[in-house]
Formats: sequence, C-alpha cells, structure tokens
Amino acid sequence: MASNAGPPYRAEHVGSLPRPERLMKARADRAAGKLAKEELRSIETEAIRDVVAMQERVGIGAITDGEFRKTGWREFLFEKCDGFSNEPGPAAFQFTLFDGTKWDAIGEPKCVAKLQRREPLSADDFSALKPLTARPVKANLPTPSIAHFRGDAAFDRKIYATREEFFADLARIMREEIADLAARGCTYLQMDEVPIAVLCDSRNREVVKNRGENPDELIDTYIDAINASVRDRPPGMTVCVHMCRGNVGHGMADGGYEPVAERMFQRLNVDGFFLEYDTPRAGDFKPLRFLPKGKKAVLGLVTTKLPEIESADGLKRRLDDAAKIVPLEQLCLSPQCGFSSVARTGRLPPEVVEGKLRRIVEVAREVWG
Repeated sequence: MASNAGPPYRAEHVGSLPRPERLMKARADRAAGKLAKEELRSIETEAIRDVVAMQERVGIGAITDGEFRKTGWREFLFEKCDGFSNEPGPAAFQFTLFDGTKWDAIGEPKCVAKLQRREPLSADDFSALKPLTARPVKANLPTPSIAHFRGDAAFDRKIYATREEFFADLARIMREEIADLAARGCTYLQMDEVPIAVLCDSRNREVVKNRGENPDELIDTYIDAINASVRDRPPGMTVCVHMCRGNVGHGMADGGYEPVAERMFQRLNVDGFFLEYDTPRAGDFKPLRFLPKGKKAVLGLVTTKLPEIESADGLKRRLDDAAKIVPLEQLCLSPQCGFSSVARTGRLPPEVVEGKLRRIVEVAREVWG
C-alpha cells in the first residue's frame, strides 16, 4: 500500500463547513451594530475550536477553520481588495437544480479602479487557526479567474486597457498573499477555480462565444493567471487547485473534464487537483490519463449536497475504476466541494457532515493503509 506523508492527503476535505446558528446570529448582530468586532471574533474562535476538534476526531488529513471567518469562498477577495464595486454584477451562468429548475448565480462585482490588496485575504485566518491544532493546516484562496466570470465586462476598460493588465494585477495580489501566508508558516494552500471547470460544458462555451470571447483563449488565460500567482511560492509549500462546477444541485456545467484536461493537468504548475466526481454530470475518469507522474488527483466522490452517507464499498469501487486510468498512489479521496461554500448554515446537519468525513477516512485507511 502506498504511503502519503505530505499533502494532498489520502483523506481530504475541500474546506468549508456549516456555520453554527450562534455564529450566524453573531454575524447578523454585528451587521446590525449590536455586537462589537472583538465579540464576533471571540464567537468565531469558539466555533472554530469545535470544528477543529471534529476534524481531529475523524482523522481528516488537513485541518481548516471551516471558513468561519469568511462570508464565502470568493467574497473575501472583493471585500479585502480596493478596486471592486460594492454591488454584485449580473449572473454569467446558471445553476441547474436536481429537479431541473434553473437558478441564476450571484454575479461578481465589477472592477472600477486599480486593484490593490488592502489587507490580508486569508493570512490572518491562517494565523488564528494554526495555534488551535497540532495537525497540518490548510489555507485557501480563490483563483484570479473568479473576478472575470462575466468576461471582459468584469473590468472597466478605462482602468485596464487589456485583459492581460487586469490579470497581471490579480496575480500580483495573489503573490503578495502567498508570500504573507508563507511568512506565517503556511505549507499547504488550496486555490478554488470555477471558470475553467464551467467551460467544460459546450453550452457555457456558447455563452462565452455569444459575448464575443474565445473560450479556449480564456482557459489559457486562466491557467496562466494561476501559474503567475504561485510562481514565487517557497519550495516547501504545496499548492492544489479545486476544480468546481458550483455547489448547488448539478452546478453550472455538465460533462467531464475532457475539454480542458490536457491543458489543466499538463500546464498548471501545481501539486494536486481536487476534482468533482459526485454525480454523472462530471463524466468518467478518462481525463485522468493526462495527470503527470508525481502529481495527485483528489477525487470528490462524496457529495456535500445530499444527506445519504456513501457506502464504503461504493467508494472503493469507484476508486478501483479510477485506478484503471492512473496509478492508485496518485489518488486521494474527498467530498466534491465544501459543505458550506458561503456563510449560511449549510444544507447538511453537523452529524451528517462528520459521518461523511469519517467515511472518507475509513475508506482511505482501507485502500491506502
């Protein structure tokens, strides 16, 4: 059986966890001016201690703070950088719910001034989490592409004449943040990428073409932006990218990773890939044939959207299927996404979340030892 001393670990999770009701109330009280900032931070820390204890209890590979100090997986980029408007823009793509209903995603704010990192994006959260556990800790950031979900309409041409200039500043902000994280002792970073995964769907590629842009050029731009973001990371920092189609229903894309797989696996200068494989919308495992030796694919076989806990035998069968394409020692296991991508209580109760993470650890131990 293969060993796995460093990240990504055999038993992983993407990061976010359902916020407890007391934390949601504290956030609302803070927004209403009824709670001091220091009091909210104290309540956040208490809630984080609880989810750290849960993760330690189940034995998951890397500990996160559940993203409890963040309003969402991407929102903190817009909240902590100067240059973005305060209003969300129109939706770029649609979610498809399990019953077939279509639902517009919330759009991203527009860039209306030169972008600057005003304060740490995740580094303060990392520093607050690190003393709470002796286990490995994972930090998270969105990739630059999330600020370009709506295409070139996402930035003012009077501010940035070209898409390249816009992404150069986004990548610089990420390098500044990664340097800050590294200085605080971070050795494991996950970056969350949506647009590349969404452009696996031919219908979404048509959306991009209809707005006058080339989807293949965009994919290359997004890959280049991630590479520019991580190029100065220290040798001891592992970076993985989570390829996400959206964490509601069937998400924003159907179809497998085939249209982007070769470029994604061969060109991204990262150490591992978190891939969503929770429903048939994700396609088969054939795209894994492009995974380079020495890099890992974390298979998101456990859903965060339905309460049934997957069977151990079912998960092992799917890992066996994937191992026909890529060696088992290059694979890991996780949920397909976070359990609460934005600051709401989450769709699943805490005992179900713990049960799913426990099942992941159980299967990983049986498969890899």
